[in-house]
Amino acid sequence: MHRNFRWQVDEHFNIAEACCGRWARAEDDALPATKRIAIRTHRPGAETLFHTYSELQRAADALSHVLAGLGVQRGDRVAIVMPQRFETAVAYMAIFQMGAVAMPLSMLFGPDALAFRLQDSEAVVAICDESAIASVKSIRTDCPALRTVVAAGAAVGQGDVDYESALAAQQRSFTAVKTKADEAAILIYTSGTTGPPKGALLAHRALIGNLPGFVCSQNWFGFDGKTNAASDAVFWSPADWAWTGGLMDALLPTLYFGRPIVAFNGRFSPELAFSLMAEQGVTHSFLFPTALKAMMKAYPQPRRQFRLRLQGLMSAGEAVGDAVFAYCREQLGVTVNEMFGQTEVNYIVGNCSRYWPARPGSMGKAYPGHRVAVLDDEGRECAVGVPGDVAVNRFDVHGDPDPIFFLGYWRKDEATRAKFSGDWCRTGDLARRDADGYLWYEGRADDVFKAAGYRIGPGEIENCLIKHPAVVNAAVVPKPDRERGAVVKAYVVLAPDFIASRAGSTGAEGQFELQMIAELQAHVKNLLAPYEYPKEIEFIDALPMTTTGKVQRRVLRLQEEARFKAAEG
Repeated sequence: MHRNFRWQVDEHFNIAEACCGRWARAEDDALPATKRIAIRTHRPGAETLFHTYSELQRAADALSHVLAGLGVQRGDRVAIVMPQRFETAVAYMAIFQMGAVAMPLSMLFGPDALAFRLQDSEAVVAICDESAIASVKSIRTDCPALRTVVAAGAAVGQGDVDYESALAAQQRSFTAVKTKADEAAILIYTSGTTGPPKGALLAHRALIGNLPGFVCSQNWFGFDGKTNAASDAVFWSPADWAWTGGLMDALLPTLYFGRPIVAFNGRFSPELAFSLMAEQGVTHSFLFPTALKAMMKAYPQPRRQFRLRLQGLMSAGEAVGDAVFAYCREQLGVTVNEMFGQTEVNYIVGNCSRYWPARPGSMGKAYPGHRVAVLDDEGRECAVGVPGDVAVNRFDVHGDPDPIFFLGYWRKDEATRAKFSGDWCRTGDLARRDADGYLWYEGRADDVFKAAGYRIGPGEIENCLIKHPAVVNAAVVPKPDRERGAVVKAYVVLAPDFIASRAGSTGAEGQFELQMIAELQAHVKNLLAPYEYPKEIEFIDALPMTTTGKVQRRVLRLQEEARFKAAEG
């Protein structure tokens, strides 16, 4: 695949044209209605709302006129602070075809997080619905560049411009600007797990760079590989469309291939996930390991209750581990394809169970079009089995430029330069390569630690803990220790049903916890090396998570350091 694959990136390329315009113009009168659907809005207990590509284009044209009337110009940043809904997709298409820059912001952000990003980007317009408009309005005076707030959904009357009435007054086509492939299209701020968030500026061509990985990780996304005839593929992911995972791994590639994507604006739960996939006939999905773990614990045999049609399943963000891997294969009827990427260089490594065997726990191999290596501190490629920094080269195996690369960090040239070693972009994620070219995730560079002289990667221990029926989730961090430097500590979330069934039979609460700690320690000792078992276990109700579904080990690590200093002081 690497040998035969060649990039085709024209000088001019626009995401909106590729994801909507061409489908809206297509002669589709002979196709059934399901073939023309762009967005399916899932409403539990009510009928699904269907929106065609033509509807999407008409709404995008109207919104482009509205934004132009508000003074938005080519290159201006426009914030989108909305969940999965039709209006969110409209906003992206409208901004892209204007040549402006879409800046997605999570509806879960509080005022401080919103203020930082709006100030730093100097966004001129924010499009919000009821989920975030109060927070945006509360920091409005701190964002002098923010001229206009457009209120959508149930937020009507709470902004400067009402989305629906403004679009109703602009029912005319919009002439899209001719953007270059290298022109800026998206500004996404990193999740900030290891420091203050930085704005990663992505070009229109970045979508092209994502496509090989998307198609591979979704087992060819319903195309048969011979005639390119499409099946009735339907995509859904709970990933927020404000993040790389939801935008570049779900919404945009699905629309690029003219398929329907399910939008759901509501709280995730295992029951919701299974019922939505069954009702909507979802064939392809992206589910975080955290979500899969919860689904596995809640429904050990889901196909007894839900009729599933899954053909492709991708997971990313954390290591899946062999327990979840086996669950997906045996109970969901599909081999999960792990994927690895970052906002800056997304979809570079992963699996494709259709064409090469996935190995439980492995990140996979470099996807076609991407030249990936594991490098040491000096920039040399590491030997087989030796952990190092995962890096991707600016040029593929043919010497052609890889379109996946971000343009740089927003107004942070030094940080952009620090991301590279020559033509190699370092991810800051550690992995080791086996003799067959598969990569095995070791953790973030700052997540790996030494305890009593041993190098500890948290992922393997966390995966081991998850295998115990009592454990819903776990995070492993170093606990400072005067004699050994650090010891392994695990934060564990227990299953409520397990607590209820066991707590009553063990007497006092303290006795129950002691027994559980000993049981989990023995569980890890039996499966891993003696030095890897957690010397200390703390039970908590929930792990600190980023809005992208990643465990914030840094928060727990800093907490342990603070406790140590307080005890020593």
